[in-house]
Amino acid sequence: MTDLVQVVDSSQQIECAARRLQEVARRRPIHPVEVLEVFEQWAAALDTSELREIPGVVFLRLWLRRGTLEPILIRELGSDSLTGAWREEGHAKLRPFPLGVVGHWPAGNIDIQPVLSLTCALLGGNACLVRVPSDLLAATRLIMEKLHQVDRSCLLTERIFMASFDHSRTDLHQAMARAMDGAMIWGGAPAVSEVRALPFPHWARITVFGPRLSVAAMDAGVWGERTERSSWCRRIARDVWQFDQQACSSPQALFLESSNGDDPAEFVEELKLAFQEENRVSPRREIHPVATSSICLARALWLLEDANNDATFPPSPDWTILLGSSVEIPKPVQGRTLYVLLVDDLLEVISKFDGTVQTLGLGIKAAKREEILAQAAGYHGVDRVVKLGRMHVFTSPWDGMDLIRPMVRLVRHVDSQD
Repeated sequence: MTDLVQVVDSSQQIECAARRLQEVARRRPIHPVEVLEVFEQWAAALDTSELREIPGVVFLRLWLRRGTLEPILIRELGSDSLTGAWREEGHAKLRPFPLGVVGHWPAGNIDIQPVLSLTCALLGGNACLVRVPSDLLAATRLIMEKLHQVDRSCLLTERIFMASFDHSRTDLHQAMARAMDGAMIWGGAPAVSEVRALPFPHWARITVFGPRLSVAAMDAGVWGERTERSSWCRRIARDVWQFDQQACSSPQALFLESSNGDDPAEFVEELKLAFQEENRVSPRREIHPVATSSICLARALWLLEDANNDATFPPSPDWTILLGSSVEIPKPVQGRTLYVLLVDDLLEVISKFDGTVQTLGLGIKAAKREEILAQAAGYHGVDRVVKLGRMHVFTSPWDGMDLIRPMVRLVRHVDSQD
């Protein structure tokens, strides 16, 4: 079985791989319905005890299912696109066609991101050349082995090449960019800027998912309701635990709109129980020493900065709840560290958003109040407003953009006999 993930050391290897992918894409067009069939089998093959240990694989299985992806394809490209048919639009016909070879530069902190990124381009009929960060090699290989097993006709595997090389190899980044018809770029500001500066062809379509962060918010009518409190706390814990709080959609802070009669300490006690249970079900297998230092420092600084601040955490760095008052988003610590901040008015919090907030997870009692908050969030740069517990539901649009549409060309045909 050919390894889809290869360590490369020369520009020639990348150029040869890109030429081969271009030839495959031109020789053997594929339609979304064919891709969906293989993805469905791939999702089933990922359901193993070994793969469940990889953060995000449970989510990836749900993402690959037809029930998730078909509605996205229909919304972005139209139902006719599933089988490669033209759709009527007045006197013309429209149909999406692939860009060709799409390059992928995933961030290095999300285990499933190399795979997640390439699925968007494959659904558009493209071939994919993916740079895999060295820290994600082992997880990516395990996931791609399952695709090899189910894709017996090599419908998808023959149009994928995954290259691993050191981040400092500018020559290899440049070789990859020069050969691309499109690109999907993920990561922090420095990494995104470096990739965008590469010598892409002038026709290349480039989609960027840059650095963002996310927060949660609850009004007193929700967090003060004792009968429902534990359920909401379990939802929050789920959002914090997925992707070890490293995803752009991970809540870094929870804003609680204050109430005269409810004690936030009681809420934090309930949240602590939810964190303990989530930690029991999904314990951290290992933690980098730098992350441990950051968590311990955040705990100490929080308690020293203000005598009114409080903190709840176990002796280990498994999780941390930092309780205080502020309308500002603190600098994220990650590592399952959640700031719980009391505020007088959630609208004041949202008014300070500057475009860096991607997802706002909400728990709001009144529908009209939620509508006001959602409108305000939209005007202040938030791209997703969702119920707590669903902050990582990856669907389109993402970061305010379609996922598959940027990876195709929408061709317009007006019949010459018309």
